[in-house]
Formats: sequence, C-alpha cells, structure tokens
Amino acid sequence: MEKPSEMFDRDGEWAALDRFVSNAKPGATLGVVSGRRRQGKTFLLDAVVRATGGFYFGATEAADAESLRRFSDSLTRYANPPSAFHFADWFEAVDALLALGRERPVPVVIDEFPYLARANPELPSILQQAFGPLRPERTGSRTRLLLCGSAMSFMGRLLSGSAPLRGRAGLELLVAPLDFRMAAEFWGIGDPALAVRTHAVVGGTPAYPNEFLGGDVPRDLDDFDDWVVRTVLNPQTPLFREGRYLLAEEADVRDPALYLSVLSAVADGNSTRSGIASYLERKAVDIAHPIQVLEDIGLLRRDADAFRRNRSAHRIAEPLIAFYAGIMRPMWDQLQRPGMARRVWQASRHRFASKILGPHFEQLGRDWAMYHADPDLFGGLPTTVASGVVPDPAAKTSHEVDVAVIAASDEGRPRLLAIGESKWQDTMGRGHLDRLERIRTLLAASERFDTSGTRLMCLSGAGFNGHLAGLAAERSDVLLVGLDDMYA
Repeated sequence: MEKPSEMFDRDGEWAALDRFVSNAKPGATLGVVSGRRRQGKTFLLDAVVRATGGFYFGATEAADAESLRRFSDSLTRYANPPSAFHFADWFEAVDALLALGRERPVPVVIDEFPYLARANPELPSILQQAFGPLRPERTGSRTRLLLCGSAMSFMGRLLSGSAPLRGRAGLELLVAPLDFRMAAEFWGIGDPALAVRTHAVVGGTPAYPNEFLGGDVPRDLDDFDDWVVRTVLNPQTPLFREGRYLLAEEADVRDPALYLSVLSAVADGNSTRSGIASYLERKAVDIAHPIQVLEDIGLLRRDADAFRRNRSAHRIAEPLIAFYAGIMRPMWDQLQRPGMARRVWQASRHRFASKILGPHFEQLGRDWAMYHADPDLFGGLPTTVASGVVPDPAAKTSHEVDVAVIAASDEGRPRLLAIGESKWQDTMGRGHLDRLERIRTLLAASERFDTSGTRLMCLSGAGFNGHLAGLAAERSDVLLVGLDDMYA
C-alpha cells in the first residue's frame, strides 16, 4: 500500500495501518485510532480506504435510529446488494461489515465512533460479541475494522480496565501532533528562532497552517508580531476560538470555566496541585477531578520530578491551549472587539516571552535530548529526560534543573548522563556552568545516581559568551546546545 504523495510525514502511522489492513490471515480484526481533532486522522484513514477499496463511514451527532439508517444507506451504496440494507439493529449492521471480508482483507473505518456510542452505549458490547474468538462470522471474515475518534477520554477508556473491547483490538494507534522539528518543516520555516516562536503559539497541529490560516505563515522574525495579530488574535479567523473549542469538544468536561481556570493557573506558572488550588482559592481535593480529566484528554501532562520521589509538576501539553490560557483568556473581552489585537499583543509580549516562550523552550530542550540528540553526545541512550529540584541544605536553598538526562544501568544506580539549564532570552556564561557544577556535586553526594560521567549542558536561544564557549572547547564534560543544534 503506497502512501499518498500529498501526505506529509506520518510514515510510522501509515506503516502500522498497512500492516493491519493488509494482513491476509483469516479472522476479522479490530483496531482503534485516536487523536485530538485536526491531527489528520480522517485524511489518513480515508487514504487507506481509497488505496484498498475499503468502506468508510463518518458518524455524526444524531439519535441512534438516524445513525443506523445513515449507516444502512452508506453500506448499501458501497456494497450494492440485490436489495437495500435496512438493519434492525447494530448486531445486524456489524455482521454485514464482517461479511465484507469473506473473500479478501477489507478495511472498514467508522470515524467519530464516540458519537455512535454516546447514542447507543451498548455498541462496544455489541462489538465485543461480534468479535468473539470462535464466532463463525468472525473466523470466516477478514474485515479489518478501525474505530476512530477524537474524544480522547472516551477513546482512552475503550480498551482499558474492564471495558468490553479490552483484549479484542489488534491495533491501538495514536495520531499525535507533529513534533517541533517536523512542524517547522511542515510550516516551511527554516529559521529556528522563528520556528520556536511559532511552535509556542500553534504547536504541531497539521490543520492550522492551511485549513485554518489559508497558508498564512510568518515570513521572518520581523513578521512574527504582525502574524500573531492577524491570525491567532484576530476574532475573524477560526484559530481565534480554537483554544476554547478544544476543551468544549470533550464530553467529560462538565464545567468548562473550571477547567479553563485550572489551565490558566498552570500557564501562570503554578505547576503543583497545591499551587493550582491556591491560585483558584480552592482546596486541593476540589481540583483533583478536573486535573485528572485534563490529563486523560491530553491537554495537561504530569511529569515526575527527576530527583524527588513522589513529586511531580503539571504542564500544558498543547501549545495553543497554553497561549490561549496565558495570553488570550485574561484579555478576552478586549480581543473580541475588532481592531484591538495589536494593542493587546503589545501589552502581552513580555508575558509571552516569560510565561510561554521560556517554559516552551525548556520543554523543547527535553524533547530534543530524548528523541533527537545523538546518544554519543551523552555517552548513552536516555531512558528518561525530565526536570527536577535538587535540595542544597548547606546553602538553605534548592536548585531547579531544567533538563536531567537519565539512563538505566545494570549496575544498580541509574546513570545521570547530563544535567542542563535552559535560557531562552539570556546569553549564557560561566556563572551558569558554575551552578551546574554545584548541582552535580550535590547529586554525587546523595549517591542516588551514578554521576561519574555526568555532562553539564547549557541550552540557549540567545547564544553563549566567549568565556563559556572557550571552556566548552577545552572540556569534554561541557555541552553547549543552541537553536541550530536542536533543529539540525
């Protein structure tokens, strides 16, 4: 199955789908494809169906009877039976899908499956019975059924715990946003400094540059401010309200205002549960459920502290949500009035640099170290890259580590391959290196990690002074990582 030339990247996803739908082994199989809206799931699955002559059905929000009638009509047009299908229930409908694969492997896609299951909660159980291991309708079929959905909380539960379909699926595919380097290539941005700024606003969602913005991409750094004003802050563009819609689309979000307040607290720098609760003037127990839901739908991430057991920090996983919560939501009333975007942006640029760009650059540094850096640079392949806090009892203080690169070890203690500090706006110098040396000494004394080969890493969006560059040239344990390195 040849991937369409117009499809950007998605090589891994396409290969997984190819293996699933091309498998000629007898017996119908079930797969689940999930991902937030606008990541290209439908485009991907529609391409699979077109390449293989399969069947595609896109569900809508409708009553169960209407959905079943639409499904019957759609399958009639596809299969062209002697008489039109009029299914009495979904048991009959699913068996008709299994019958499509009697002669050959046939991919069948049910897109936006959560809409159907919301109207008929028994549907997962119906599929469970239809895909029973010894059921003749299944064993005599080679239908490759793919259930697709954007409601992340629902899709996440579909195969988990005691769910009816647990153990029935042969494919579980998450279509994620493009990572920061692929996003820059997709947007056609060659300047790393501009790529970081753009990614901090819109992330790696493929639909945004073309479908939402009509190909409007910032031309260069001088155009970036104008681009923000004419696109994401412009109430006449679809991107303006996208931050709100991403949350409202989730059925599990019962009180959007509370969830937006939690996200705003995190965007303002409150990363712990107690900090979020204090920001909202609520008890920590009152926000446990909203935090859990936001994690389930992929908008909030909880990252374990690299150095303190049972400690973690929350961060917003979707850049557009962070931009909306940190920049747009506090000024929403002004932004809704046409012509106010430039005034708001001028007043918000400092906040964008400190609250959005700075933390975003730190995360890109961790992603680079985990997924893109040459393992030889660290002396091993990382198993974990995280941030953390190291106590300094003698100085009665503590030190934040932006990037901790850790590898498993057969010797017992994990190897601390590198510790790093990230600065988006500051030119880094000897003082930053001295701080990292102090932290390495403290970690060596704790004896929790093997620090015999720990590198000291400075990551900067503004560069390094001559003194630090000279030290890095002389010392094998000092790594300087700039924007060109991260995007190389």
